[in-house]
Amino acid sequence: MDQPTPKKPSRIQQKNRKRILEAALDVFSQHGYRGATLDQIAEAAGLSKPNILYYFSGKEEIHVTLLNRLMETWLDPLDEMDPNGDPLQEMLGYVRRKLQMSREFPRESRLFANEILQGAPRMAPHLESGLKPLFDRKCALVREWMDQGRLAPVDPGHLIVSIWATTQHYADFDAQLGVLMPPGAPGAETFLETLYTRLLTPGR
Repeated sequence: MDQPTPKKPSRIQQKNRKRILEAALDVFSQHGYRGATLDQIAEAAGLSKPNILYYFSGKEEIHVTLLNRLMETWLDPLDEMDPNGDPLQEMLGYVRRKLQMSREFPRESRLFANEILQGAPRMAPHLESGLKPLFDRKCALVREWMDQGRLAPVDPGHLIVSIWATTQHYADFDAQLGVLMPPGAPGAETFLETLYTRLLTPGR
């Protein structure tokens, strides 16, 4: 017997799910998974706790839903690196995309950082099946550019990780930067482009 087609969520149901996920993103990015509670998410969403549990089985399902939604977005800037492009411009473009992502998605960056700091208990399968193969492919591409003399030789893996560190810092440690950096200080994009241009330009 054919299984009945699942009923499409109503517009109100879709709106409420989105509302819950937006509220949860705020809560998780501020408190981490362990510190967040369903009561906090319900309060932030302006819904009752039973209402939250109508849409999600609990805190973990909400968190996993957010992580699944985040992972594809997180991989896009690295995936967009073009093997046929100019190597230095492709690397600088990657730096710009990662920095822009930190500006546009600071909550998502902190959500990701909190998950990794806890040992990636819910994201480990995505790291293995999604990030690792892409990371290996792009490391191989960067190594090929270096072997061709089109980029200065450095370790490709550490290069990509350093780009993550120097761009995501602006989201993950925003409060610290607000204290340390004087008003009107030169922009991060200019500094990072200069840094990686000097590092990667052959023969410097």
